Amino acid sequence: MKTQVALVAAMGICIFITFSTLYADDNLDAYEGVKDIKIGGHWFLTYLTGKVNTESRVNEFVINRGYINVYKKLSENLVGRITPDVSVDHEGDGLGDVELRLKYAYLITKLKDLGFLKKPYFEFGLVHRPWIDYEQHINQYRVQGTMFLERVKLFNSADFGVTFTSFLGGELEEEYQQVSKAYPGKFGSFSIGIYNGGGYHAIEVNENKPVETRLSLRPLNKKLPGLQFHYTGAYGKGNSDISPDWYLNAGMVSFESPRFTFTGQYFFARGNSYGSYVDDDGVAKPSQGYSVFGDFKIPTKNLTLFARYDYWNGNEGESVTHRTIAGAAYHFVDKSKVLIDYDLYRESSSGDAKSGFFELAIEIKF
Repeated sequence: MKTQVALVAAMGICIFITFSTLYADDNLDAYEGVKDIKIGGHWFLTYLTGKVNTESRVNEFVINRGYINVYKKLSENLVGRITPDVSVDHEGDGLGDVELRLKYAYLITKLKDLGFLKKPYFEFGLVHRPWIDYEQHINQYRVQGTMFLERVKLFNSADFGVTFTSFLGGELEEEYQQVSKAYPGKFGSFSIGIYNGGGYHAIEVNENKPVETRLSLRPLNKKLPGLQFHYTGAYGKGNSDISPDWYLNAGMVSFESPRFTFTGQYFFARGNSYGSYVDDDGVAKPSQGYSVFGDFKIPTKNLTLFARYDYWNGNEGESVTHRTIAGAAYHFVDKSKVLIDYDLYRESSSGDAKSGFFELAIEIKF
């Protein structure tokens, strides 16, 4: 009940601020708190039908994401953001409750150019980690499910800490930014941060602060600006009482164009950021894997076809999984879309499909 009241209250505040901004009288400037505010939303609404594991089936409507994004410009170089996230509780006494929790709550501090580093800035608070949000600007089908490294439970997209991000060597021309406006550094972009380690929905269990980074290079920015080579890495201890080892090294190549997008990535790691991937003696297990993704845009129809394949090998063959996703999407306003896809997941140990379901999903973004 409390979470429902909190949700209604948050939505009420957003509506009040919006209508106050639109219809207030000439004295509105006296109320400094409602100046320079930007409000947006991001929702994933999904219908699933099929087999979710070897013994049960699913036939339900679900809310996978419900963001309310509020930005406040505090000065020319300071911006605050807070993002409540609506989710459904899948365990414990609150099973089935629609809950409201924070996904982001941070201060952006913009800096002057630092030589080759252009438009650098810090995020401080509950912030983006370097990799997942970045990848989601290339693979824009997060509505279907999480990205590869998050899906195999190495880490998630946000955490308590500080992140530094910068373009490398200025910005690309506006012509290419019609293809992708995300991180348009002429020679690429860079991000590094230090975090609690457990993610935005976990408390700090130990005192270790893992370091995570991302480097994206655009070597042919004039002839092939859509071609990039990426590295992401992490080093520290997993967020548990035993503090097992946690490191990750991953590489990805991506290509974006008006007609199609492609990515291919490979990783090897030991443990994970949660400290949960360990053997009976508490020693972090090794893992490795790869993922390929592509989408093709049908001209003049606002339609895309997309597919993805994930392979994960845990503890040198102890557990091997395969996931294949394929579907089609219709894009109707900005980055909003409706899609239908099929998701097939199996484990090599059993040979049988552990899950296979159809999904109809709507992503609303404004």
